[in-house]
Amino acid sequence: MQREGFDIPLLIGGATTSRTHTAVKIAPGYEQPVIHVKDASRAVGVVQNLVSEGRKADYAEQIAADYERVRRKHEGRRSKTTLATLESARANRTKIDWEGYTPPKPNFLGVQTFDHYALQKLRPYIDWTPFFHSWQLKGSYPKILDDLEKGPEARELFADAQGLLDRIIAEKWLTARAAFGLFPANALEYDSIEIYTDESREEVLATLDFLRQQKQKPPGRPNRSLADFVAPRNTGLEDYIGLFAVTTGLGADEVALRFEEDNDDYNAIMVKALADRLAEAFAELMHRRVRTEFWGYAADEDLDNESLIREEYRGIRPAPGYPACPEHTEKRALWRLLDVENNAGIMLTESCAMSPGAAVSGYYFSHPDANYFGVAEIGRDQVEDYAERKGWTLREAEMWLSANLGYNAEHNA
Repeated sequence: MQREGFDIPLLIGGATTSRTHTAVKIAPGYEQPVIHVKDASRAVGVVQNLVSEGRKADYAEQIAADYERVRRKHEGRRSKTTLATLESARANRTKIDWEGYTPPKPNFLGVQTFDHYALQKLRPYIDWTPFFHSWQLKGSYPKILDDLEKGPEARELFADAQGLLDRIIAEKWLTARAAFGLFPANALEYDSIEIYTDESREEVLATLDFLRQQKQKPPGRPNRSLADFVAPRNTGLEDYIGLFAVTTGLGADEVALRFEEDNDDYNAIMVKALADRLAEAFAELMHRRVRTEFWGYAADEDLDNESLIREEYRGIRPAPGYPACPEHTEKRALWRLLDVENNAGIMLTESCAMSPGAAVSGYYFSHPDANYFGVAEIGRDQVEDYAERKGWTLREAEMWLSANLGYNAEHNA
């Protein structure tokens, strides 16, 4: 936008963004106002300030000053961070006893797809707490409904959501589609995972590249990478990995537009918020089916929805762009392996954002020690290593890994 001479404000939002990231990594690169908007329901107030001739200048100046404070605070915190070398971080990998472990073999290998998955089957898996958060009502469901201060508004919002969800399901406004695959896989010593064409493991179908925590850890705490949770090839163990992409956003934009044309912004926002919740519910349901049916390593699992929300099951489903694997271009391998655009109707933009937005994609790891973590800041040695693995220049790697750089890149343009 800076290079092309844009003169409009830039609003940044979404689950993988933050106020700090916007202030530190994005705002310095653009001369116009850059503002982090936590969710769609808050965009109206921000835009009103920006389109008001009387308020725009003061508002933009206030945001710029606030972000400068955020940058100073971030720089002070970063200067206190001690990074290990990549070599020592890899030596301090997650300790797993592979000699005493037998990887569970999936009940089928390959790709499976679902079209027009019944929305009523997703409804019981909805986690409603983030829904209230998106409307700036902090609290956990169902307790928030009885909150002395927020309860009345929360109950009204919840009733509206239930009514609209009834219509979405009955009138089939949204289409749910999914693609997932289970593949033979083994980890390599440099934080990558090979996926093989078949059980012979002789032909590599794709390589997934992961990052490793590099902050100096106290004794007994590992520097983790997602590659730690798949058996290394040199163990001789035959391990596996899963990939998935689901959406319930097909049709959401059209429905929202109809509401907007009727000047009903409330329900336009509501339908997209519900599409997001259904997508997360779809991801939860598909992961459960993978654990209990398709991979089958937890066939006897019997957890209610609260237990699922608390992630009391075995295995994880991290997503590219999130803390454990923050580099977005890894979605491209996932899209290629599952043929996601054709099999699930989800497209990737140039920046590897998913369209429609009500979509979830990621990996399935089955090892009982697998857990979530954040990679956080990494050193130049790991950035150079990652660039080599990806076939990138250092500048390309620094661009895609900008949020995780533990040093000041020499070329940020």
